[in-house]
Amino acid sequence: MIELKSPDGRTRDRVAHLLFERGGATAAELGAELGLSPAAIRKHLDAMLADQLVEVRETPPRGPRGRGRPAKAFVLTAAAREGFPHLYDGIATAALRWIAEHGGPGAVDAFATAQVAALEERCQAALLEAGADPLARAEALAEALTAEGYAANATTIATGGQLCQHHCPVAHVAAEFPQLCDAETAVISRLIGTHVQRLATIAHGDRVCTTHIPAPQCPTPGTTANTVRTDGQ
Repeated sequence: MIELKSPDGRTRDRVAHLLFERGGATAAELGAELGLSPAAIRKHLDAMLADQLVEVRETPPRGPRGRGRPAKAFVLTAAAREGFPHLYDGIATAALRWIAEHGGPGAVDAFATAQVAALEERCQAALLEAGADPLARAEALAEALTAEGYAANATTIATGGQLCQHHCPVAHVAAEFPQLCDAETAVISRLIGTHVQRLATIAHGDRVCTTHIPAPQCPTPGTTANTVRTDGQ
């Protein structure tokens, strides 16, 4: 458990627990949940920043892309997350080992797919009004994943977009069973509606799970998609 050496340690424990459960939250969200004034929650967050227990991530503003200033969400650092007990991780890992031993790799794959099915269904409902543009869908998906505790955000880059998840509820288990990451990546691809590529994962020691979303391909002026040949003829 995280030890916060401060007269206000109990309140900061509550802040840490809330961030651990949600993956990330803004100062306003934390203050509202804990019944603290803006000045009080800021005092606690500043102290936790100084102790390297939390860090700040920018999240895209709600509404049309590119409007408004990015909101600042607070997330636990990797060191702070390690301070929480991982009893259920141990049970989950043992269960997956048993499945692998008695059912083989295919059974582990099936289990991983089943585990993310409910998440996919909930996120699909959140994307109903996102339209067909992959980057717009990525932003809507980021909001849905944040509500699920993944502290996610989507950004536009030169080659398309990036979906970043700053918290992974199953990181310790996925370190041994990457099928969980693969199943999640497949869900992201289906929800966004295009092929995506996982560039980094918390389970493999990276600070953030990063998924690349390629920019939609636009036909070159004067050509049509069905005239493009890739066989060299």
